[in-house]
Amino acid sequence: MSASISTPAPTPSTPTPSLSRPDTRQERKPGKKGKPGLRAWATRAPLLPALVFLIAVTQLPFVATLVISLFDWNSLDPDERAFAGLSNYASVVTDPALRESVLTTVVLTASVVVATVVLGLGLALLLDRAFFGRGLVRTLLITPFLLVPVSAALLWKHALYNPEYGLLNGALTWVGSLFGADAPSQPDWISSMPLLAVEAALVWQWTPFMMLILLAGLQSRPAEIMEAARLDGASGWQTFRYLTLPHLRRYLELGVLLGSVYIVQNFDAVFTITSGGLGTANLPYAIYQTFYQAHEYGLASAAGVVVVIGTMVIATFALRVVSSLFREEANRA
Repeated sequence: MSASISTPAPTPSTPTPSLSRPDTRQERKPGKKGKPGLRAWATRAPLLPALVFLIAVTQLPFVATLVISLFDWNSLDPDERAFAGLSNYASVVTDPALRESVLTTVVLTASVVVATVVLGLGLALLLDRAFFGRGLVRTLLITPFLLVPVSAALLWKHALYNPEYGLLNGALTWVGSLFGADAPSQPDWISSMPLLAVEAALVWQWTPFMMLILLAGLQSRPAEIMEAARLDGASGWQTFRYLTLPHLRRYLELGVLLGSVYIVQNFDAVFTITSGGLGTANLPYAIYQTFYQAHEYGLASAAGVVVVIGTMVIATFALRVVSSLFREEANRA
């Protein structure tokens, strides 16, 4: 009798419940899916009027100036207008009056920028300290930069430089009376030192601009590094030379570049104070004389293109400095 061994019947396997969430997404219809190009244009559409306005008021006049600079065009004899090529640009380089105006522009720009940077740095260092009334002092120091350039030039011409009732001659008379001296002579400041008179007015107006840039740089110094230098016994001059000045290098470069861009194009102070006389005619004023007095449209346009190109070169360096400052601040954050 043989024993039969029964094997258990296989049990049906139960499916393992899925842990993933059911796909509830609905299929998008092809007709409702927007194109990336259309979405991009819809985003940029509100900016198109501003772009068109910018091109109309800046680029089209420059293109017209560039075209006129290629012609020998005098408005007193319009029938003799002819294509001149690059001869107007050669005249800008070779004409003695224009070359002298270029030299005056370089001297005026360099002296004003250097003076404003030095004075702005000194004022920024003073305003970086805490003292009573600092907010009021800061507001008063910014005021010259907020004035209209023609108003500032008229203020210096009549309120300070006038030989009869100007503040400078009045101060000389008052100081002389304090010491019992005879009344000093009343110098004509504009006639005796014309270029210096223009430079002083521009320095007074643009020093607050440099002060604001350098003050922003001073207030961005790392506080822990300055505190560590103080605890290590570093003197004020050592802190300024080895910590503050290297930190301000980018801000100094930015101030010099932006100041150069603005001072190179300055016309108001020269026109208002000296009317371009006594060797103070810079390149913008020379362009004004060539265009409105000599009526040489082609030559004036060529000189204007030269000024624009020089300004663009300086502005390119300024933009690079600004972008490097932004990168440094982003890395520090």
